[in-house]
Amino acid sequence: MADRISNVSRKTKETDIELTFSVDGTGIAKVDTGIGFFDHMLEGFAKHGFFDLNLECEGDLEVDTHHTIEDCGIVLGQAIKEAIGEKKGIKRYGNFILPMDESLVLCAVDLCGRPYLSWDANFTVPQIGDLETEMIKEFFYAVSYAAGMNLHIKVLTPGNNHHMAEAMFKAFAKAMDEATTVDPRITDILSTKGSL
Repeated sequence: MADRISNVSRKTKETDIELTFSVDGTGIAKVDTGIGFFDHMLEGFAKHGFFDLNLECEGDLEVDTHHTIEDCGIVLGQAIKEAIGEKKGIKRYGNFILPMDESLVLCAVDLCGRPYLSWDANFTVPQIGDLETEMIKEFFYAVSYAAGMNLHIKVLTPGNNHHMAEAMFKAFAKAMDEATTVDPRITDILSTKGSL
């Protein structure tokens, strides 16, 4: 199988982003967005999904974090889409229920080519560290639409806001790891239509 690696750049008046993504990595991450808690979440995503991720973003943080987080989601989604290519041989579906102390989060993914985000989560604080909690949904929305994936995130048991956020990113990582896994029983694309 060819290396499942992608390089994506995005430069606008609001952000300047360079991203390298490897599906078949070991969990090595180098992330610098200028938003500490967001960097920590992306590092957790890479580590627990066994993805290699190198992401550098210079954004207009003097305005707020919105453009940086949304555009990083767009670029990561594009990188995922590019890296998995035609999707031959992959499981396509992935799901995980991840506990983090008192919190429990479900994530389910379908790499079907049709974008959709189903979100069932409520934070009780406006900010975790330097990350606005409302931006977490915006990030996953951007990833799902840029990648063309069906993404469900549901907090089954709420609790500490840090725990809920971290469980979301790690559950997403584990679900993505499963969905991108090559299964030798799948000789083409896992679809009755023959394409995704």
